[in-house]
Amino acid sequence: MDLEARTLHRVTMRLIPFLMLCYFIAYLDRVNVGFAALQMNKALDLSASAFGFGAGVFFLAYFFFEVPSNLLLERFGARRWIARIMFSWGILAGAMAFIPDIARFTGLSPAHVFYGLRILLGIAEAGFFPGIIFLLTLWFPAAYRGRVVGYFMAAIPLSTVIGGPISGALLSLDGIGGLGGWQWLYLIEAAPAVLLSFAVLFYLTDKPADATWLSTEERDWLIARQKQEREHREAVRHFSVKEALINPRVLAIALIYFGANATNYGLSFFLPQIVKAFGLTNLQTGFVTSLPYVIGLIGMIVWGRHSDRHLERRWHVAIALFIAAGGIAVSAGLDNPVLKMVALSIAGFGIFGCLPVIWTLPAAFLSGAAAAGGIAAINSLGNLAGFFGPFAMGWIKDSTGGFGAGLLCLSGAGLIGMAAVLLLHHDTSLETVHGNPHARPSGEAGVARP
Repeated sequence: MDLEARTLHRVTMRLIPFLMLCYFIAYLDRVNVGFAALQMNKALDLSASAFGFGAGVFFLAYFFFEVPSNLLLERFGARRWIARIMFSWGILAGAMAFIPDIARFTGLSPAHVFYGLRILLGIAEAGFFPGIIFLLTLWFPAAYRGRVVGYFMAAIPLSTVIGGPISGALLSLDGIGGLGGWQWLYLIEAAPAVLLSFAVLFYLTDKPADATWLSTEERDWLIARQKQEREHREAVRHFSVKEALINPRVLAIALIYFGANATNYGLSFFLPQIVKAFGLTNLQTGFVTSLPYVIGLIGMIVWGRHSDRHLERRWHVAIALFIAAGGIAVSAGLDNPVLKMVALSIAGFGIFGCLPVIWTLPAAFLSGAAAAGGIAAINSLGNLAGFFGPFAMGWIKDSTGGFGAGLLCLSGAGLIGMAAVLLLHHDTSLETVHGNPHARPSGEAGVARP
């Protein structure tokens, strides 16, 4: 094994499994509200639109605190800041179990307590995902980022593939200790975040120069390679943080990510209710809900590796978004449960296949603090879809009595993202350095320097 392969293998094995575990817990705590809703909505007397608003308001708070959080991470280091994020969100995620008690104590309605805790959870978690994406840009050369981000983001579908059946099973604890099953779900699934926050402090390494677990030769090679790529990008254009935040390409990528996230979150928060309507038990709902995410897991890994192999980004994102939008649109017109799940599983390939490739786009032309700010801006703007998608689904469900029109709305958002990426110029030469045999551009047409 040559020096490059050996170094990146060690870095991958050291960082990716641990970061996947952290993101698995983060994403589970973010979306387990969809399973809790199977009991919680009735217990708290929440309508579909009220639930959709509460599920999505998380992302409004996330929006306002994302960029400041990521800039603080760049300043203080990933290890300490990510530990802080995980500890605070773990405490707040567990507090969701006590919504009725908090409502009685404060005199607020359960719905308003639900909204308030989701807002606080969004503030607490802001900066986690873009912080990890920024961290990965410090450790992995550009030609490896599609697959590496794919490995890391595989925690998203895994959180439902594994967490879905677990969440469904936890609902069966209903009545034990005087708590509802949905309350046990929140408590049990919040605990790992608090515990992992302490592990982050001792295990994570901020940058290659601090990696005592690499040999001197491996560490020097990685530092030199990252420095060479950074200088290559900055020779074309060096962005300040302010310039990155208002750069048209950053805003365009945010629109692409918005379309992708609308399909993801709009479906994730309501899929358990869609599947439950098939007449299944809570446990069966957990298993069936996981099917699109199994296919999505495959799509995320396979599509990210394929994009890296050909060093092509735009069409990989566009095709995946077309598959996502098409699958969701077809599912809206199907009543047969089997056919509906087949269509949604096909959509799952596109929904999750596009995500890691999207994050190669800003990393190709941003570096340093500008990368931290730009990536956070893309994530915060794109995650506004996490509010509008679920809220639209809930409002349409209350208005029409079904999910069909809402699914078509999500499909339309995916098509908007597809159109945006096809109009985006992406210079693949910014992802290569002289003498790198793993990063030859495949000849993407219509590219231009930023």
